[in-house]
Amino acid sequence: MKLRLDLKLSQKLIMTPQLQQAIKLLQLSRLELQQSLTQHLLENPLLDELQSDGEENESSSNDEKAEEASAAAEQEQASTVETPEERGSPEEFSASGWEEYFGRDRRDGQSEYSGGSDDFPSYEQTVAKATSLEEHLLWQLSLSALSDRDKEVGRLIIGNLDDDGYLRIPLTEVVAGSTFTETEAASVLRDVQTFDPTGVAARDLAECLLLQLGHLGRNPFGSLGSPPGALRGSVIESIIHQHLKDLERRQYAKIAKALNVTIEEVFQATKIIGELEPKPGRPFTNTQNYVIVPDVFVVKNEGEWVVLLNDDGLPRMRISPYYKQLISSGQGGTPETKAYMDEKLRAAQWVIRSIEQRNRTIVKVVSSIVKFQEQFFEQGVQYLKPLVLKQVAEDIGMHESTISRVTANKYMYCPQGMLELKYFFNAGLQRTDEPSSMHSSVSVRDMIKNMVAEEDGKRPLKDEEIAAKLRTQGVLIARRTVAKYRAELNIASASQRRRFF
Repeated sequence: MKLRLDLKLSQKLIMTPQLQQAIKLLQLSRLELQQSLTQHLLENPLLDELQSDGEENESSSNDEKAEEASAAAEQEQASTVETPEERGSPEEFSASGWEEYFGRDRRDGQSEYSGGSDDFPSYEQTVAKATSLEEHLLWQLSLSALSDRDKEVGRLIIGNLDDDGYLRIPLTEVVAGSTFTETEAASVLRDVQTFDPTGVAARDLAECLLLQLGHLGRNPFGSLGSPPGALRGSVIESIIHQHLKDLERRQYAKIAKALNVTIEEVFQATKIIGELEPKPGRPFTNTQNYVIVPDVFVVKNEGEWVVLLNDDGLPRMRISPYYKQLISSGQGGTPETKAYMDEKLRAAQWVIRSIEQRNRTIVKVVSSIVKFQEQFFEQGVQYLKPLVLKQVAEDIGMHESTISRVTANKYMYCPQGMLELKYFFNAGLQRTDEPSSMHSSVSVRDMIKNMVAEEDGKRPLKDEEIAAKLRTQGVLIARRTVAKYRAELNIASASQRRRFF
């Protein structure tokens, strides 16, 4: 094998660290961007947060007042030296003097010599906290008449309940690794199942419903005016034990035939079962509502749609004037210090440029979306047009990947509400009246949802009927597509939507 030395010329696209940082900032959400900018401010001493004009004026005025007060105090102390006779007697102190002596704030019992604001509890410690299901059950367990050993078993059982209030694991696993027996656990489980909420600590749906029926302590059909009897009580229990799947499919005739009862009795039993809670832990579920802050606002000004960038809450950064003057004067210290400051200066400049470029790109992309979807902003979701990333990329002269990064995890506030930027990119369905134009899949989903909301409950629309009605409205759609959109909207099938009473 012969060795040779060849010269080859080629071109490669290499992403510099600065370019990688710009791309990373472009795809960050608003919260992630705020955290990233805060981290840059902490790590780079040459970056300084630019305060608003009001804060700067207030800080400067406070400094001036502090200087004037300290100067006046020094002058007064130097010029006037009182003797004990000149200070006066205690009776000559005014009420305001005593207030100053004991502290200005009398409402909270704190004086100026006591602990500062750091001694007060934090905001998180004063906010009311919702009681969890585990805490609610442990509180009832502590008030029960069970022995200490049984209470230990009860804590194990309560600790293994899921968010819905079910005990999904067998008792052998609950007592595994402890000195308790499965028999003890079964006995304590029956006690825990008597706690509030009713039906808690059940091992399946059937047991949960039966626990709630037993808690009623009366004939389930007593409120319906029917005489109490074993047959009617057994109808509900039989449905829960054997026909929950049939009840879910609303196959009442099949249930009536299997139990040898009338359909009317099945309807009455279904009413009682429908009033029970299948998830006892639901009221204790922590459902926090997270506030979404929009990245841009779209408003109409003088007949034109305008895109406004929302920079409220984001730190505004600049190069520190102190370090900037220090570098320009050449008084940076040792060569290592100068090299370090030059590196941080370039990094600070690149971060500021990246943020400005990110803001310009977002405004440019949203302006293009508004241009394509102007009828949506004017008239609503029924006029939303099909749109893909390629159309916006060609309109503003950028790559599709850039458009994808810009629209990821970003929100717009407009007259139609708070919408994610990805909402405007959707597929299209061909129109029957105008083959050259398309219907947006989002508007078609909205049409299906409205049809189902307005249908007759005793005769719900099937997928074929919905497709036929959409074709009369100019939407060329297949039955399978209707079924797909219906499933995405979490709408049940026609047989499950049927109501008999």
